[in-house]
Amino acid sequence: MRLDQQSCRERLAAARVAYLATAGRDLWPHVVPVTFAVVDNQLVTGVDQKPKSTTSLRRLRNIGENPLVSVLCDRYEDDWTRLWWVRAAGHARIVSEGDTRDSATVLLRAKYPQYKDDPPQGPIIVVAIDSWSGWSFSL
Repeated sequence: MRLDQQSCRERLAAARVAYLATAGRDLWPHVVPVTFAVVDNQLVTGVDQKPKSTTSLRRLRNIGENPLVSVLCDRYEDDWTRLWWVRAAGHARIVSEGDTRDSATVLLRAKYPQYKDDPPQGPIIVVAIDSWSGWSFSL
């Protein structure tokens, strides 16, 4: 069954992890798991201190070259009557300082206990969601 926009927003907001898809000038897709928070038609995700191979993250470079992104979350269970997925597509921007970054950090700290004492120190990605789509085996 197709999910309406409100159901998509609620399911995405409640999910613990999602996958951020970006593509740079080369249009080569790049997908990474992210922690995030949703407010209205915006999604925020931060670059945290977990060990990474580089600080020049491909997702940040891609957004700088092409702001169109997609975010996907899903629920899989062996009982297929409980399956669902939600996709949010939109325009991303990178925020390194200011009120928007501070507000996003507050949201991430509220959602993830791991961020309470060690919030993301890197840039925040803000996605203005332009379209929602989703499916569920049953409502």
